[in-house]
Amino acid sequence: MSFNSEAWIQFLQDRWLIVAVAIVAIFVIMNLVKTVLKWVLVIAIIIGIVAYAGYSIDDIQALGTKVSEVSDAAAQEAKDQAIKAMAGEASQAVYVNNPDGSYSITTTNLALTGIPNSGEVTVKFRGISLGTWDMEGAVRDFVLQARASKK
Repeated sequence: MSFNSEAWIQFLQDRWLIVAVAIVAIFVIMNLVKTVLKWVLVIAIIIGIVAYAGYSIDDIQALGTKVSEVSDAAAQEAKDQAIKAMAGEASQAVYVNNPDGSYSITTTNLALTGIPNSGEVTVKFRGISLGTWDMEGAVRDFVLQARASKK
C-alpha cells in the first residue's frame, strides 16, 4: 500500500461520518479504559473502519486514474469540437481590438482573447473555458482570417 494523499482525501470524503464516529469512540475509550484493553479496542476500531470501507487505497487510486482518463478524453473532444467550429465559423467571426491592447474574436460558439504577438490565445467554447492554446495550425488560421475579415 502506497501513500497517495489524493486517494486518502477521497477516502476520507466518502467515509467522513464513519471516521468521525470512530475518532469519537477512540477518544472515549482512551479516557475511560485504563488498561491494555484500551489499545486492543482502539486497534479493533481502526481495523473495523478499514474493513467496513470495503475499498483499499489501491482501489481508490485506480478509480482516480480512470476518472482522469475520462476527463482527458472529454477535454480532447471539446478541443476537437472547438477546432471544427473555428473552421466552420471563421467567416462569421467578429474581431475587436480592446482598449488594453488585447484582441477578442467571437462567433456563435467561440470566444478567443489574446495579446498580439504573444503566441497564445485563451479559448472558450460555448461559454466553457478550454484554457490557453498556442497560436499554431487551425488557431492561427482562424485568428488571421478573423483579422482579415475585419478590414
